[in-house]
Amino acid sequence: MILVVAVLVGLAAGLCRAKYGKREYRGYDLKAAGLVLLAFIPQGFIFFLPSTRTRIPDETASFLFIISLVVLIIFSLFNIRKPSFWPITGGFLLNALVILLNGGWMPISPEMVQRLLPDSTAGDWMVGERLGYSKDIVLLPENTRLWFLSDRFSLPDWINYQVAFSPGDIILFVGIVWLLWSLGGPKSVNV
Repeated sequence: MILVVAVLVGLAAGLCRAKYGKREYRGYDLKAAGLVLLAFIPQGFIFFLPSTRTRIPDETASFLFIISLVVLIIFSLFNIRKPSFWPITGGFLLNALVILLNGGWMPISPEMVQRLLPDSTAGDWMVGERLGYSKDIVLLPENTRLWFLSDRFSLPDWINYQVAFSPGDIILFVGIVWLLWSLGGPKSVNV
């Protein structure tokens, strides 16, 4: 979800920048752009499509999730010569590292789950188990490898939508916004 927000914010900022500068919003020549679609296809089946996410065993889902992250890292490495891809690549690497070290899922603490799902009961989720059909696994911080890279941040309470995100997600957000904002700038700007 945070990546969707990054795209919307970056696109809006880039379009405003282009309009203010009386320029056209530029396209972007991404290398190996098809890898992004290839990476998100398994995630769609694992996390979003109700007809498939209930049928894919957790072991298979975590394996496919890791493969999709590797594909995203490869895509970002193809484009690493562009400065805005440094944070994008870094965010993907940090997320992949913590996910790999925690059984193929992004760790989230019980306290964060309670913050996000205040009406949930003890039977709705369990420590050591995947949180519903999400990418998260509920782990105590002391049992989490690299807990500081886990989904440990959330939006302020005054925002009606609650979501957990990681430091890697924040770095990805910055990179995506930077990339899309830059496309509204002068052509000489290297994005």
